[in-house]
Amino acid sequence: MKQEMVDRIKNDPDFIQLVTVRTKFAWTLTIVMLVIYFGFVLTIAFDPSILGTPLSAGSVTTVGIPVGVAVIISAFLLTGIYVRRANGEFDELTRRIKSKAKGE
Repeated sequence: MKQEMVDRIKNDPDFIQLVTVRTKFAWTLTIVMLVIYFGFVLTIAFDPSILGTPLSAGSVTTVGIPVGVAVIISAFLLTGIYVRRANGEFDELTRRIKSKAKGE
C-alpha cells in the first residue's frame, strides 16, 4: 500500500471515529469482564463461605456452582455483544473507509 493512501486513510474522519469508538467499546467490555472475573476470584480468596453456602437445606450444590457458570456465560454474552456491534456499526464504517480509499 502506498504511503499516501495510508495517510489518507489515517486522516479519514470515519477511520478516526472507528478507531475511537471501537477502542472505547472494547475497553469497556474488557473492564466489565475483569470486574466479573476478579470479583469471583476475590470472593473465593477472601470470603469463600459465601460461595460455599448450599443452595438449599441438604443440597450438595453450593452457590459457587451457578455463580461460576454465570461468570463463564457472561464471557460468551460479552463476546456476542461485541460481535453484534462489530458486524453492524463497525463493518459499516469499515466499508465506507474502504470505498473512499478505492476512490468510489
